[in-house]
Amino acid sequence: MTGVLEKEGVTLEELGKKMADFARERDWDQFHSPRNLLLALVGEVGELSEIFQWKGEVPRGLPDWKDEEKQHLGEELSDVLLYLVRLSDICGVNLGKAALRKLEMNAIKYPVKLCKGSSKKHTQINVDKSHVNGDSGSAAATDQVINSDINFKSTNSGDD
Repeated sequence: MTGVLEKEGVTLEELGKKMADFARERDWDQFHSPRNLLLALVGEVGELSEIFQWKGEVPRGLPDWKDEEKQHLGEELSDVLLYLVRLSDICGVNLGKAALRKLEMNAIKYPVKLCKGSSKKHTQINVDKSHVNGDSGSAAATDQVINSDINFKSTNSGDD
């Protein structure tokens, strides 16, 4: 894999192709079932969690961390990302589109005027809102978005 560090950024599609090529070259497709990839992903999340274990809260930017610690963090974050991208590819889910769609759904679940500065779950926000004005429209709107296109990958399977 030459030229990987020459580029500043990479798309999810590019990562997916590189992961598919990487697995194919090693004849690993036979092992990349959704279950196996998910279990590998969970293992990597565990390794990522170990980095933060016992540190308490850490400030943004990790100003007190050594370069080696930040590099290790980057490696573990990358492992999580790569398994997630591979899992989504094997499952036929366009991860970029799914993530954007999820952000849209979350914007409906968590309207700025009701949740700004609050860490409450959307169910509590909707309860609070309905107590204030008798409206449960936010939950209904979310359900409509969720049910509008469950299998969006198959209907939007064109390349980006």
